[in-house]
Amino acid sequence: MSDENIRSFTDSRTQNEERPALSVKRSALSVIWSSAWKLSSYRWKFFLGMLILAGILIAFPFFFNAIEARDGFVFTDLVLQRIPARNVSVAVFFLIWSCCFILIIRIYRDPMMLLLTLWAYDVVTLVRMTCIGLISLNPPVGLIPLADPITNLFYGQHYITHDLFFSGHTTTVFLIFLCLKKKGDRIYALFASITLGILLLVQHVHYTIDVLAAPVFTYAVYRLALLFTKRENGLVFSGRKKEI
Repeated sequence: MSDENIRSFTDSRTQNEERPALSVKRSALSVIWSSAWKLSSYRWKFFLGMLILAGILIAFPFFFNAIEARDGFVFTDLVLQRIPARNVSVAVFFLIWSCCFILIIRIYRDPMMLLLTLWAYDVVTLVRMTCIGLISLNPPVGLIPLADPITNLFYGQHYITHDLFFSGHTTTVFLIFLCLKKKGDRIYALFASITLGILLLVQHVHYTIDVLAAPVFTYAVYRLALLFTKRENGLVFSGRKKEI
């Protein structure tokens, strides 16, 4: 091989080695997302799920205004009676939205995580609204209103105190834990969901049963969502392997 050919080969190899890793990652992401969007079932499930989510968000202010006007009954909660009420809104806010931030980052790389989370959230929210509608409770004694400026934008009032059974905050974080895949993410989200449940009791935002019931309902709905999106999950990643 001549010196000129050696130099040309070396320059070409150097350029390939210096190719930004970001472009490689973008190419892989493009393959994953294109595999998902090629599936008609993925597209209709995504758009239907987004339509349901939009309907839920539109209904939120009307629904929560209605339940706030109701008068229900008060539980005798032996656990809350032993916990002095304190305002821990900042910690609650941080745990919820840090988990949401992690989920958004992971969804960017995984279209199936998006579809699964979307449907699980839609269904568990509808189940929760049904439970709240059927079970009329007054807030626990000593409740300190939870200040969450982002969530309250969707509720239609500054503070909502009658959305009790079951806990929406615990549901959201526990659902994120179930949907995440990386071990470190899941450990943090599980820690956050447990800590969040304790903090909600410290602030007397929920009864103990509200917090304990949330993971049960959430896990049941998550399993249903897994079954609902199982076909797309298999096709997306089998298609990815073929293209790569």
